Amino acid sequence: MARKENADTTANPGRLKQIALTYKMTRKADSKVGLVVAAVGIVTFGVFLALGFWIDHPFYLGILGFLLAFLAMAIVFGRRAERAAFGQMEGQPGAAAAVLQNIGRGWTTTPAVAMNRSQDVVHRAVGKAGIVLVAEGNPNRVKSLLAAEKKKMARIVVDVPVHDVLVGDGEGQVPLKKLRTTLLKLPRVLAGPQVTAANDRLRAMGDLMSNMPLPKGPMPKGMRMPRGGKAR
Repeated sequence: MARKENADTTANPGRLKQIALTYKMTRKADSKVGLVVAAVGIVTFGVFLALGFWIDHPFYLGILGFLLAFLAMAIVFGRRAERAAFGQMEGQPGAAAAVLQNIGRGWTTTPAVAMNRSQDVVHRAVGKAGIVLVAEGNPNRVKSLLAAEKKKMARIVVDVPVHDVLVGDGEGQVPLKKLRTTLLKLPRVLAGPQVTAANDRLRAMGDLMSNMPLPKGPMPKGMRMPRGGKAR
């Protein structure tokens, strides 16, 4: 029992510290987040309290209003924090991989399965919707990376649907903040064992990171992709 209490005591300050850190990071991109969250809480509590006085039950409605106000504040803060995080990640190399790795259960993500010297990159996600290749970079350059990756996979997984998504704000592209939703909306056509089999075959094929020969020890400064344009 004592160990459990000590663990809870240690965990709570950690959670509070994490919330405070998230608030500071969000406030840098969204200066009004504190005012908006506070306004939502005050208005929600005020409405329920006023309703309580109107029906002559201010105590019970006040408690309910307090709980719902706290919930509303948490929801609004979470959404604005997520929006601020996407805003800070947008345009950064590897941003799509960070989103894919937090897509949820049932998906397996392999970052950077293909890359060129201009740092255009293709990530791979496998789930019940099939294989999704997510590209970041110049739309014209990245098409060749997608085509090469599809051709390579066609020899390994012939019976699995392959989708490709280009992250960006242009026509035909998917904004970073909508990437997760886009993948989750894809029709589920594979059963669990089929997803496992596809992952096993793709894993045997390898990827850019596992196939790239890296020296032992610290990464040398100024290391570049080998000549040839595409990673194999």
